[in-house]
Amino acid sequence: MHTSYRRKWSLPLAILAGGGLLLSGCAKFDDSAAGQTFSPAPVPKAETPPEAQVPGSDSGDSGSGPAKPGQSPAPVPPPQGCTDFDKAVIATCLDTVSAVAGLPGDGSTPSALAGERKSGRVLLAAAGKKAAEYVTIPVDAGGDGGLTALALSPTYNEDQLVFAYITTPSDNRVVRFTKGQAAKPVLTGIPKGTTGNRGALVSDGKGALLVATGDAGSPAAAADPKSLAGKVLRIDTSGKPAPGNPAAGSAVFASGLHAPGGLCVSADGARLWATDRLGDKDVLYRLQAGKTLSTPAWTWPDKPGLAGCADFIDSSGLIAIATSLAGNLQNLPVTPDGSVKGKPNVTLDGGKKNATFGRLAGMSMINPQLAVAGTVNKEGGKTVSSDDRVVLITVVPSDAGGGKD
Repeated sequence: MHTSYRRKWSLPLAILAGGGLLLSGCAKFDDSAAGQTFSPAPVPKAETPPEAQVPGSDSGDSGSGPAKPGQSPAPVPPPQGCTDFDKAVIATCLDTVSAVAGLPGDGSTPSALAGERKSGRVLLAAAGKKAAEYVTIPVDAGGDGGLTALALSPTYNEDQLVFAYITTPSDNRVVRFTKGQAAKPVLTGIPKGTTGNRGALVSDGKGALLVATGDAGSPAAAADPKSLAGKVLRIDTSGKPAPGNPAAGSAVFASGLHAPGGLCVSADGARLWATDRLGDKDVLYRLQAGKTLSTPAWTWPDKPGLAGCADFIDSSGLIAIATSLAGNLQNLPVTPDGSVKGKPNVTLDGGKKNATFGRLAGMSMINPQLAVAGTVNKEGGKTVSSDDRVVLITVVPSDAGGGKD
């Protein structure tokens, strides 16, 4: 893989590359699901991917052919209608892709489920194929609500179940579904407000599902042990409190969220992370069971709109965080024990040597080296004809050392 020698990390695209709270509304229904087989078209192998450079990298002349270290890759032609010539793009002409869930695979034929916030549509995105509708979930998209998160079941290979975080006319809730089947409620009664309705989902790597809930416009709710708002909940696939939670009979895993943008977890479940947007800053939290979220792992005073994240620490030593306002990736170097060891590098920001896809929202891992993200350029961003899109992202470490704070 190509590297850049004046920075710690190179980010090429994979294109050519607390307690006592009881749950309300736990539903009972048939857990069976029709098995599905996905056969997305292969994408070209990543022997010579272009680099998404960071500020301070060596400049070079652009041209045709493979990119060399310190050089810009050959330029990608602009989209024509719904045709996008960037091979990192696996779905086009969608609407506000706020939620994605990467489907398991080795990366040779990457695919993902993509959710549109306002329509509630979930589509199967696969390289070389037109996005195919998977299911539509009725949602209330007022304010920042709608369909804001997707996650595969912890036992997806067996049950083919997918979970979604949605807003309805009366509440925020977690539902689950399979292809072509109506979504069924799992956890209902999460408070709804004029703001603070966005949520996040991820499998915790240990058989349970983590659910990040907004504070529904009431910051005090985040600290209220009787409220489901402003929490990280840990539930099983039926919506009940998962075994091993801090307080028996309670789904609350951690408290203190306000406007969560994303959840991510290491492959072994040892590290859990949440992004959040506060009134005066955006933050990344390291989640710990039973703790109130008060001391961030890192803070962004410029408020880039932290959204989804991906834990690449074991493979590449960083957490990549999508931003839905600044329209870039914030790449925070972190040690395997969860200690931040330097300032974030910014990539995909549209600089001289950076590819850019605009505003990014949900992120999800396909495998430890490959993630998928959705764009939300139709919500105030600068759009191109192929927006909104689903894109693939991977990171690898460079050979160069980097400075610390």
